[in-house]
Amino acid sequence: MKPDVKLVLLGDMNVGKTSLLHRYTERKFTDTISTIGGAFFLKQWGPHNISIWDTAGREQFHGLGSMYCRGADAVILTYDVTNWQSLAELEDRFLAVTDTAKPDCIFAIVGNKADLTDDCALFKEAEGDESPVQTMGSPRLRKQVHTEDAIALYKRILKYKMLEEKDSLPAEKMCFETSAKTGYNVDTLFETLFDMVVPVILKNRNEGFSQTVDLTEYNDGKRTRSGCCV
Repeated sequence: MKPDVKLVLLGDMNVGKTSLLHRYTERKFTDTISTIGGAFFLKQWGPHNISIWDTAGREQFHGLGSMYCRGADAVILTYDVTNWQSLAELEDRFLAVTDTAKPDCIFAIVGNKADLTDDCALFKEAEGDESPVQTMGSPRLRKQVHTEDAIALYKRILKYKMLEEKDSLPAEKMCFETSAKTGYNVDTLFETLFDMVVPVILKNRNEGFSQTVDLTEYNDGKRTRSGCCV
């Protein structure tokens, strides 16, 4: 069975790509070891099959990134909100490997580990989670990457891809902060991508379009659980 849509997670090691995926697909948080090469998950979303590829962040596996991104419909570029270098690596090391993705590939910029800096992200959000999570407390680490930094990167990505901002999904809707540990914004991230990206990609594919996105296809009123800091 060939998936209808291909989604790829990219980012440096230890930013939590695998943990984000496990939180969404398995409804739990577990400490994971570094991914070797890549891992494949299949998600049923309505009538569509979505393949989600988790990739290794270690530099020795960097050459595999272009292979995993080949034909990708959407890419989640992931960084650690407590580590500025992890954001810089997205542009310096990972952006070029997305050249093998489809011309109309959609990008999301995701800052994980928000529970380490944001009181709101400490609250347990995911349902059906049996693993213990911290529900109260004070921020423990200094936040090094802010939302405006992610938005600026998103706009530079559009320029790199030679796409006009007016024809692309707005940066404010494609930049997220999450916590794989508590589930904060994880459902929102994936379901927003599915709600926003999948219908547009399938429509463009059927109609032969490849460069522009019809923003009217996204129903802003359909959201998952709202975060306390929205």
